[in-house]
Amino acid sequence: MIFRRYGDIDEYKGDVFDILLKEEDINNLPVSIIMDNKIEKADDWLLSTVTDEFGDIVLIAQCAKPFPLLLYEPPGRSDPVALKLLASELSRIDFAPSAVMTVTGLGRRFADAYCGSGGYKKHLSLVLMRLDKLPEYNKAPGFCRMLTEEDLAFTPSWEQAFSVDCRLPVSDLSENEERIRTRLDKDNHFIWVDGEPVSQAVFGRNTPNGAVINWVYTPPQFRGRGYATSLVAEVSQTLFDRGKVFCCLFADAANPVSRGVYRKLGYYDVQVYEELKFLTG
Repeated sequence: MIFRRYGDIDEYKGDVFDILLKEEDINNLPVSIIMDNKIEKADDWLLSTVTDEFGDIVLIAQCAKPFPLLLYEPPGRSDPVALKLLASELSRIDFAPSAVMTVTGLGRRFADAYCGSGGYKKHLSLVLMRLDKLPEYNKAPGFCRMLTEEDLAFTPSWEQAFSVDCRLPVSDLSENEERIRTRLDKDNHFIWVDGEPVSQAVFGRNTPNGAVINWVYTPPQFRGRGYATSLVAEVSQTLFDRGKVFCCLFADAANPVSRGVYRKLGYYDVQVYEELKFLTG
């Protein structure tokens, strides 16, 4: 087995991109990072592979601190030796990720190799859900529109509340406003209005054939009225109209209510992911 850390982004893309696309939905995060040119300097990232004695890639690892390590094993290529090699090489090059985020099973096998069974804890469990065709649904009162400058009065607090609900890192309101402001005029941040803004969703990531919806949030006082269902339906159909073949989103595995909302629209479970936080350092 050979571990390789890439210093050239284009070379890394050339070696791994087609492999990741074999399961495009499952690999939506690393694929979108590569597609959207979010890797500005390879030195700031861990871009690596493990290959077998024939030169075939059996493990792909991608990480930018402080975000979790992303891992992928091509189908049928599960190899504990590759995971142990990656774990030892991370120590050798002094690259210590804070967490690993990948499909259940793979993440735990790596974490066991990296820090032992007592060296990590589960932080999140998410279900990747996919939609291939939007069925008929009961539309809630109101309509969908795009983000406007005036929405910056409330969307930063909505996204802060979303992060709390989903146990994600919480940014302050000024950071949220700065990030949301970049979405103006990009036609990717959707607001459902029923007399007043009541729900939001964002088209967050691109893959060649798919798109990922995130930041779906409805304030507590507006929940239970079908707003999020209608908004996600509207966003999904918009993405299909723009040429996408499928849509994906992540739902909290511990929240059957949110998953039920998406199932009403034809979304189905694809894979369960875990984020495991390392207790070392």
